[in-house]
Amino acid sequence: KFKCLVQHDGVFDSRAMAYETEELWFDTWEHGGKTYFEDPAAYEKWNPVNYVDQWKTPMLVITGEKDFRIPYTQGLAAFTALQMKDVPAQLLVFPDENHWVLKGKNSLQWHATVFDWLARWLKPASTGTK
Repeated sequence: KFKCLVQHDGVFDSRAMAYETEELWFDTWEHGGKTYFEDPAAYEKWNPVNYVDQWKTPMLVITGEKDFRIPYTQGLAAFTALQMKDVPAQLLVFPDENHWVLKGKNSLQWHATVFDWLARWLKPASTGTK
């Protein structure tokens, strides 16, 4: 359905996220007010790691090493899964950013990388006319 994806600080494994995040409220709220050990089925139902076998869409993965809301290892895991499946992927890691990209030069790099990724995969089909 999609020609490409851009994943910025996305969750790869809900099970791991339930115990890794410093922001418990969001994760619990998104799963009906229950923790992972109270309702594992709620976390596993849409857990991205359970669907890696179906991944085929090129993905740009962006993460910050100082992100404690969605730890950067979630992005690394997604990128690794894409590489293992031979799905076109690119990884952009900001060692000095958290959940947001706040520094000017990093913001420029973020935008340039995202726009380049989109341009690469969203080129209009050639109509054969000039």
